[in-house]
Amino acid sequence: MLFEPRSGRLAAWGNALLAGLVSPDEAVLSIVGEDAVHRVEGLPGEPGPVGLTLALGRMRALGVTGLRLALPAPGHPLGLSGPPEFNARALEAEEAVVAVGPALGLVPEVAEAGPAGDVHVSVTWHCLPVREAPPADVPTLGEAERELAEALREATVVLTRLDVAGSGPVAEAALSAYRARAESGGEVLAPGYPARAVRVLALAQRVDLMVSLAYENGHGGAVAASEMAARAEALRPVERVARRALVAAYNAAVEQRG
Repeated sequence: MLFEPRSGRLAAWGNALLAGLVSPDEAVLSIVGEDAVHRVEGLPGEPGPVGLTLALGRMRALGVTGLRLALPAPGHPLGLSGPPEFNARALEAEEAVVAVGPALGLVPEVAEAGPAGDVHVSVTWHCLPVREAPPADVPTLGEAERELAEALREATVVLTRLDVAGSGPVAEAALSAYRARAESGGEVLAPGYPARAVRVLALAQRVDLMVSLAYENGHGGAVAASEMAARAEALRPVERVARRALVAAYNAAVEQRG
């Protein structure tokens, strides 16, 4: 249940590759994850879709020096800089990657095929022009960490009062999986990221997990319409803070070099 956007993996491992810290094979393997295949279409100089290894090499040849994550939501173009056409496509996908250097962006399109339990997932990254401007509403790591600590306190108080804090076997399984991953010491970003970025990402994922569990556990004690509205109102700013922190963490390698 941990929120790990495909655009985040592309940004993190793409940055490690561009910095010379991992091999192309290692980067692509980490980006693709459990998906079957990733391809990139619309790259300048390429007449058709190409594999991820070739695409990353082409982007480096075009002068790309880093990759940033965007996680937009309605009314909150987090990490985007325009133009409207790119923003609209990124908003529909709820994620995107924006290159540092050439004014290019990548938006994933996910296709699934096959029966339950044997689903084949393929991803096409659409390469589109972007506007050269600062990304919208991205905090520093320090700002994100302070916001998350406050959001976690507020969410715990409000959700407990509304009786929708995570409970039950599904919630316990999700929390156990989170703790196991956190305690395993496994790499949650990619080589080249500062320790603070890893810490902020882990905390952002924990906050996002709390919000997800609150939504998925039904109405809990918040059976009245007014209580349900209060819960949604309480979760909305927490979700926003978690998304801002995720973007700050995944973009930390670029900001650190900058």
